[in-house]
Amino acid sequence: MYDSRGARPPVWTWALGAALLLAGCSSGHGGDDRPATADPGVAITQQPEGADPFWVNPDSSAARQVKAYAKVGKDTDAGQIRKIAEQPTGEWIGPENPEQEARGFTEAAQKSGRTALLVLYNIPHRDCGQYSQGGAADGDAYRAWIDGVARGIQDRSTTVVLEPDAVLHLVDGCTQARFAEERYDLLRGAVTKLKTLRNTKVYLDAGNAGWGHPDQIYRPLRQAGITEADGFAVNVSNFYSTEASITYGKQLSAKVGGKHFVIDTSRNGNGPYTGGDPEERWCNPPGRTLGETPTTRTADPLADAYLWVKRPGESDGTCKGGPQAGQWWAAYALKLAQGSDT
Repeated sequence: MYDSRGARPPVWTWALGAALLLAGCSSGHGGDDRPATADPGVAITQQPEGADPFWVNPDSSAARQVKAYAKVGKDTDAGQIRKIAEQPTGEWIGPENPEQEARGFTEAAQKSGRTALLVLYNIPHRDCGQYSQGGAADGDAYRAWIDGVARGIQDRSTTVVLEPDAVLHLVDGCTQARFAEERYDLLRGAVTKLKTLRNTKVYLDAGNAGWGHPDQIYRPLRQAGITEADGFAVNVSNFYSTEASITYGKQLSAKVGGKHFVIDTSRNGNGPYTGGDPEERWCNPPGRTLGETPTTRTADPLADAYLWVKRPGESDGTCKGGPQAGQWWAAYALKLAQGSDT
């Protein structure tokens, strides 16, 4: 079974970016970025810039859940969800308004003196028709979408995780071979376009420690433009341990010219789930917990950052009682946060 990314962003995402800017959601660089009108008991602030330069969205689904729990006196639950809300997570750019969304998030991050973390997940024939199926209608639509993202980012500090699963699904056969030539061309074009931006780093998704071996993917990564990218991303939306991810990343790095990598640690605190049927191991698996919080202080010099690319608490798909992929699931979020206490 393949790794559904559960990435579909909420429909309010692009409007949120604009709303954040109009509200003046932050107060400057490196200090207390609490909104002036916010309840100090609920407000979500930025992490210390030195260890974690990425932007915390003060109006994320998790932040809204903290507020909702606090409003009805569920202070313990609010405290648990705050573990998620106070960390920077990836903003998955939707298909309809890429320029507005990218601009909104990157401008809000810039106002806080931080770097925006964007995830681009719109490749045609995405996710092989599984829970996160969809993507751009065709190659021209995808190129126009990437152009919109680039116009939105401009020269603001941004880290991009590019197209989870896109290369992996060509390698493992999930995506039909007849789409391979176009997909490689689209990925190369996306890397090239994004790297024309002065302050944008691009990490091309490269699978995870559990799917196979670096020998299977390093040539496809070259076809997809890894040479021009800043590096690659591992463990996106998955559960493999940070240690295993570093080992995988270092092995793969040696085959792609020493490129650096980032690791999604959002839900890997207990490692992968090994019980149940194969689908249970990647789709809303039980007993998982939050992993290392986002930081650029990692255990290996080749690992540029631990990131929360997958937003903890958002469903992987309609399995085990979950909502649609990418939708907030408060009950699951609570279990992830509570598990990090043990």
